[in-house]
Amino acid sequence: MAEQILVEEWAGSSSSKLSITATISSTPNISIRRFDSRFKLVRRQILSAFVPEGLSTYIRMMLSTQALLSAIGVGEKSATVIGATFQWFLRDLTGMLGGILFTFYQGSNLDSNAKMWRLVADLMNDLGMLMDLISPLFPSAFVFILCLGSLSRSFTGVASGATRAALTQHFALQDNAADISAKEGSQETVATMAGMALGMFLAHVTRGHSMAIWFSFLCLTMVHIYANYKAVRCLSLKALNGERSSLLLQHFMKTGQVLSPEKVSMEEHVLPLWLNPWSSKKFKCLHSRINLGVKVSSLNHAAMTDLFFCAGSYYKKAKYLLLEKNGMISIIIHKDSTPVDILQSYIHALVMANLSNKSKSGHVESFSWMDKCYEDFIKKLQSSGWKTERLLSHSVVWRASWFIGQSDEKID
Repeated sequence: MAEQILVEEWAGSSSSKLSITATISSTPNISIRRFDSRFKLVRRQILSAFVPEGLSTYIRMMLSTQALLSAIGVGEKSATVIGATFQWFLRDLTGMLGGILFTFYQGSNLDSNAKMWRLVADLMNDLGMLMDLISPLFPSAFVFILCLGSLSRSFTGVASGATRAALTQHFALQDNAADISAKEGSQETVATMAGMALGMFLAHVTRGHSMAIWFSFLCLTMVHIYANYKAVRCLSLKALNGERSSLLLQHFMKTGQVLSPEKVSMEEHVLPLWLNPWSSKKFKCLHSRINLGVKVSSLNHAAMTDLFFCAGSYYKKAKYLLLEKNGMISIIIHKDSTPVDILQSYIHALVMANLSNKSKSGHVESFSWMDKCYEDFIKKLQSSGWKTERLLSHSVVWRASWFIGQSDEKID
C-alpha cells in the first residue's frame, strides 16, 4: 500500500464525550497502540448499567421486616424470624441483581424494540406469578423458586419502565407526554382497584379448591397474554429501528414505493426471532446481519487489511465505513457522525446485505444505489409519515476516525 493510513478508535456515551482508546497504523505492518487500561474498560461496562438507588431505605426495610415478622408471631425462636427475614432479603436481592444485569445486557436495546420488550415484560411478569404459585408445592426448593419469580419480575420492571417512555412519546401527538403519562397512571389505578376487588371475590370462591385456583390462573393468564399480544400488534410506531428499516428498504428496492407504518406494523416481529419460527418469509431479516458501532481494535488481521483498503478508497470522505465478510456487515462509525449519518450508514449496510447475494462487488453496487436512490427513499419515507431524524438502536459507544497520508489530512 502506497499510502499510510492511520485509524483512531474512540469510545464514549455520546459524540461530545469521546476519549481515544487506540490507534492503528497500516505501515510498515499493521500495529495497534492501546490507551485504555483493562480497569477503564471494566469501569465503562459497569457504568453502562444503572446503579440501584435507595440502599439505606432497603436496609431499614429489612430491619423493619424482621421486626414485623417477629411481631406477628412467625415462629417461637429468633432463628426462625431471622431465617424468614433472610429469605425475604435473598428474594429482593436476587431481583435487584437481575434488574442490573438485564439493564447491562439489554438496556440500550429496549428503546429500539419497544413493542417486543413491552410484550416480553408482560410474559416475564406472568412467569413470576407462576413461580409464586408453584413455590408452596416444593418446600425443599421454596427459596430457589421464590428467587426465580423475583428475578423474572425484575426483568419486567426494567423492560416495562423503559418501553413505557418510548410508547408514551408515540401517543403524545401534541407533545403532551406528561398529560398522557398522568392519564395512563389514572387508568392503571382504576384497573388495579377493579382487579383487586375481583381478585378477592375469586379468592373467596376458590378457597380450598386447588384445581379451581389453577384453572382460574391459567385461563386468566392466557387471556392476558392474548390481549397484550393484540395490543402490541396494533401499535404502528413511526420511528425507524433496524427491522423497520429493513422491511421498508426491501419493499422500496423491489417496487420503488414505501410501506405505511400500519403495514409495517403487521410485518414486524413482536417476539424474538427464536420464539417466532412460524413468522412470514415475505421479507429477509437483513437487520440480523448488521453489526452497528464495531470496535476497531477487536478486528482480526484480515478485517484490518480490509479496513485500511476501504478507508483509503471507498470511504475517504464518508462519516462511516462498512466491512463485509461471509454475509455479515460491520459498521464503523466516524467520531464526528451525526444521528442522520448513523441512519444513512445503516441503510447503506442494509443495501449491501441485500445485494451481497446477487453481486460480489458489494461496495461498488451499494454506493451506486445510494447515490441514485437514497435521497428519493428518504423523501418518500418522510411523505409517508416516517421519522427520519435518527435510527433507534443501541448506544454507539465505539467510534473511529481515519487519516490518509499526512496527519493534517484528516477525514471529516
